[in-house]
Order: sequence, then C-alpha cells, then structure tokens
Amino acid sequence: MGFEVIPAVDVFDGRLARLSDGGVAFVEAFDGDPVVAARSFVEAGARWIHVVDMDLALGGEFRNLDVVAGIAGLGVSVQASGGITGHTEVERALASGAGRVVLASSALSDRAAVEALLARHGDALAVGIESDRDMIRGRARQEVGLPLLETMAWLAGLDVDRYVHTSVSRVGGLEGPDLDAIGAVIDVTGRPVVASGGIRGPEDLRRVAAIGAHGAILGRALYEGLDLRDALAAVA
Repeated sequence: MGFEVIPAVDVFDGRLARLSDGGVAFVEAFDGDPVVAARSFVEAGARWIHVVDMDLALGGEFRNLDVVAGIAGLGVSVQASGGITGHTEVERALASGAGRVVLASSALSDRAAVEALLARHGDALAVGIESDRDMIRGRARQEVGLPLLETMAWLAGLDVDRYVHTSVSRVGGLEGPDLDAIGAVIDVTGRPVVASGGIRGPEDLRRVAAIGAHGAILGRALYEGLDLRDALAAVA
C-alpha cells in the first residue's frame, strides 16, 4: 500500500471544530457538518477519515459516535480518535463502525493496561504518540510527561500494528511537520507511522513520505483552501 493521506474531521458537540488558544473553535466550512465534510473528502479520493471526538478528548464522554457511524455509512474506513484510553471506549468506537481506533497517549502511563488492550484488539488498534520535543504529552485530557524514546523502546517490544504520531506544538498552526520527531519514532519502532501536526500541503507531504512515514493526517489545511486531490496527487 502506498502513502496514506488521511483527512481529519474533528467534532465537538456534533459540529466541526478545532482546538485554538482560546479553547474550542467551531469550523464554518461545510456548514459545520462533519458528515458533509467527510463526504467531500471521500468524493475527492480519501480511503480513510480520521474522526476526533473532542468531547471525549477534553475530559468528557463520547458524544459523537453517531458521527462515526454516519461517516462509516459513506463506505469509507474510519479511524476513531480523541482521548480513547480503555476497553469500553475502544469497543464502543468499533461497534459504531470504526475500522481502527487510536489509543490516546494519556493511556501509556499504565503499561499493563496498554499491553492488555493490544492483546485484545490487535490490528484494530493504533497507538497514539503525542510528543513535544523529547517528551510524550497529552494535549487535552491529561499531561503525560513520559520520556519519548524510552517509551517508544518499550512499545517497540510489543505487537503494535501502527502508530499515529502528533507533534503537539504544531497542531493547528500550519507551521510544517516536525520531521525530527517523526523520524525518531520511525527509527525506534520499525513499524508504520502516520504523522500529524503542522502539515500544510503537497510539499510537506512529500517531505514526510521521504523520511519513511506510512501516511499523514491533514486537518486545518483542508478547511482553509487545500484541495485534497492535490494532496493525494503529490504522493501518488
């Protein structure tokens, strides 16, 4: 399989949203409708949609599983994310139609629980790595504060199907990807890594692909003018 370009659909209280310095900001593109946004991305050629339940990520409860189901109903594969840390949350996301669930980095402080989740859910589970410099740090629900390379070395000994790496300081800023951090995760794990954070367009995608990433998640850029078709063509 070639390089994956995965559009992100961040959802808060049923509407398209994103994190900003002041908290949650609603997104007006696509009339704020996450399913309409996803349909547009599918029509442009997306094979996966990354759905973030911001209500759960910000310390609440799953409030957007109907959005997961609605997007899955479009015939596209859904990767569910957003503060998912336990068996019940994983199972609810899968039951709603997600083909893959991203385990939040805030779960990594409980190694036994992570190992049990991986044993139970196998390749339906990806491990999220949210990092800032050389530390793993959660963006919303919990500050983790684990050493990045030490934690990655432990995970490398487990049967992890893939990782989703997010450069916390780059999220939503359109400042370009953190290639050093992405490369470090790839080197330590030897497993497929999907990169997220700061990716602006085709040139950034080519740079991420060139260092060996398996794919990349596109968020804000798609809602501010980037055509997904151009992004897909850049790494075809």
